[in-house]
Amino acid sequence: MENESLQHVAPADRPRLEVGERVTVEILAPAHGGHFIARHEGQVLFVRHAIPGEKVVVEVTSVVSKVTRADVVEVLEASPFRVEAPCTFARADGCGGCDFQHIAITHQRDLKAAIVTEQFERLGKLNLAELGLTCEVRAVDPAEGLHWRTRMDFAISDFGKIGFYKNRSKDVQEIDDCVIAVEEMNVPALAAKKWNGDARVEVATSSSGETNVSRGGRSLSGPTQLHEVVEGMTYTISPVSFWQAHKNAPSTLVGHAMDLLDVRPGDTVCDLYGGVGLFTGALAQAVGQKGKVHLIESDRRALSDAASIFKGYANVQIHSGMVEQLLPKIEKADLVLLDPPRTGAGEVVILSLLKLRPTTIVYVSCDPASLARDAKWITDGGYTMDSIVAFDLFPMTQHIETVVRFNLK
Repeated sequence: MENESLQHVAPADRPRLEVGERVTVEILAPAHGGHFIARHEGQVLFVRHAIPGEKVVVEVTSVVSKVTRADVVEVLEASPFRVEAPCTFARADGCGGCDFQHIAITHQRDLKAAIVTEQFERLGKLNLAELGLTCEVRAVDPAEGLHWRTRMDFAISDFGKIGFYKNRSKDVQEIDDCVIAVEEMNVPALAAKKWNGDARVEVATSSSGETNVSRGGRSLSGPTQLHEVVEGMTYTISPVSFWQAHKNAPSTLVGHAMDLLDVRPGDTVCDLYGGVGLFTGALAQAVGQKGKVHLIESDRRALSDAASIFKGYANVQIHSGMVEQLLPKIEKADLVLLDPPRTGAGEVVILSLLKLRPTTIVYVSCDPASLARDAKWITDGGYTMDSIVAFDLFPMTQHIETVVRFNLK
């Protein structure tokens, strides 16, 4: 989601930049989406591989509607936070997966905090400072930001080699390794093979050390059920079911969410967009036999896994279907946890949630723009936002995982 306030064409007396044109610019602020803002003769550019404060030469890569994008091709005055990328494919016209490898890891987190803060102020009309809040982006081991990703979805090149799509392109950058993948995945071995056809290669490595390789929904190697252990509970899931990609994300998010919710025995809790039940496991233990957890999910594979995981849990009720359709049927909720997809929960879901009047809502989000939008509706509905913490669960990329708590006034 680009910053709409910055999307405008050049003044009428100045021709717009064209694809392939090179200009010298100074880099201003970070923008949500892995870009940085620059201006040239009244035109706004969204620039990749830059850092605020730098003077660079950029090459225009696309001009679409009101948005002009460019890549850094030469650094004239470098930021003190610029480092050599640990991966040779993290470059202009290279792999489009990692946005920030050229930035010192601690500064990546500072930039992400600034992006979250700006999104809340611009889209949510919520000034964090006025609320007495500061968005902290916490490091999660491994702190250097490498070898953390347990799920990979590889594209296949015309030559049968694995790789990733280039930024905003269907061209595949072939790779021989990936520095953000967990080492147990053994990407070099996958890269050494020739793969027939264009079906993507999906690889999942569990916390138990298991690795599955699948194509087109068909398992090629490894166990067809993975065992993920979180806070002493084992989740047996399909390799293609959604699971947090960072190896330490499940325990990090569950621990923080439970601290914020302060669940008590006998509570009724809604786990919206519950997936296989990552949060439901901890919630079910906390509410006890006199409490209730409503897990709502629409994905069939996740529902199948959840049904198996919580078989025999009398205090867990699994609802199959869309949250916006099923949430109005829930009669009571003391607490609500929601972890929606990147598009967010949306107004219909938020309005249904507000009718339940839970005392506390904890919102886990992978997109600060949709989170800020939803936060506006929640606070307008009579809630106070009193906690915001982001976790660097996607280091070297522009993605951010943010957890916010809202309490009923």
